[in-house]
Amino acid sequence: MACPIGPEEIKKLKMFVGFCSQNPAILNIPQLSFFKEFIVKMGGSVPEAAPSFEQPQASKPAAAAPPENPPPEEEEAAATAQQEESEPESDVELDREGCVDPDTDDPQEMGDAGKEPTDDDMDRASDCRAQAAAAYSEQKYDEAIDLYTQAILLNPGNALFYAKRGQAFLKLVKPNACIRDCDRALQLNCDSAAAYKFRGRANRLLGNWEEAARDLRQACKIDYDEEADEWLREVTPNAKKLEQHRVKQQRKKAEKELKARQERVRKAQEANRRAAEENKGKNDDGDGYPGGGGFNFADNDLFSAFKDPEVAAALQDIMTNPANIIKYQNNPKIVQLLEKLGAAGGGMPGFMGGMGGMGGGGFPGGFPGAGGAPPSGEAPKPPPKTDLNDDGLD
Repeated sequence: MACPIGPEEIKKLKMFVGFCSQNPAILNIPQLSFFKEFIVKMGGSVPEAAPSFEQPQASKPAAAAPPENPPPEEEEAAATAQQEESEPESDVELDREGCVDPDTDDPQEMGDAGKEPTDDDMDRASDCRAQAAAAYSEQKYDEAIDLYTQAILLNPGNALFYAKRGQAFLKLVKPNACIRDCDRALQLNCDSAAAYKFRGRANRLLGNWEEAARDLRQACKIDYDEEADEWLREVTPNAKKLEQHRVKQQRKKAEKELKARQERVRKAQEANRRAAEENKGKNDDGDGYPGGGGFNFADNDLFSAFKDPEVAAALQDIMTNPANIIKYQNNPKIVQLLEKLGAAGGGMPGFMGGMGGMGGGGFPGGFPGAGGAPPSGEAPKPPPKTDLNDDGLD
């Protein structure tokens, strides 16, 4: 069922009900007694209070308080955004004399684009065009538009019919209708100087300065026309102002993006530098060798000893089988190196577990295979055979 009340009346009713909801006492004035009686009849009630005619403040949203101390980056971004907003295109000083309000008529008839006109259709369309031209010369623009429309329906593939009808719409100050006709004409013939010319003039009336200059320039390029050139000179100053403004805005945007990119690079470099310093501090927690527990390769004697091939081979042999340490107990270079390693505090895994008590060239019982228990996983070796007649004397 259709609503008997129109949209505008419904809108006003909503506003009135909303106002009464926020200020119910307003219904106590004599002029609104009929509405109060209606509410009471429907079971409602109206507070008996003096009406207040002050506008309610609750409907106005409170502005969000800005942060007390915004970060410098946010301040800079906000300042840049404010500057960009303060320079919109509408702030460019333009001469808008002669501009008109856009027309809002329904789109005009464009014909059937897929129609193949017969010879008779084309002849009749030519007659309509001739009559339309005569009506136009007599300033009967509405009649000319109707005749051009008949020609278009008969032969919808003729671009000139649309351009000429667009010219008639210009005379009636209907620039949007003119632009629609010229757009269709240019779809059919991209080299229609007339379509570019009339569309350029229509854009000028609407204040589309850059579009107007572009169309009129193209019209003169295809087929020079004094009137089109005059219209072009008329729109050029405003078009140049808008072009310069756009170039300026693009340059500012590019500079802003470059600055933001440089700031991101700087932050990344700073983060990498801090991370490198932290990692360096962690690696320096030991005495020169990460995880060494005090072992320091900066000791020149130790470093030189490790470069000795004989020492390196001996250490490799001992690491392969810690019991082999017995073989080197009479080698002073190996013994001194092992003593230094033991004194470094922490030992070497696998064969340095008991270095703390070594001295005088002997090996403590703490070394695997040196008078103590055999290494894990190996069977105990039998004691060496002795001569029963040996009295211990050489």
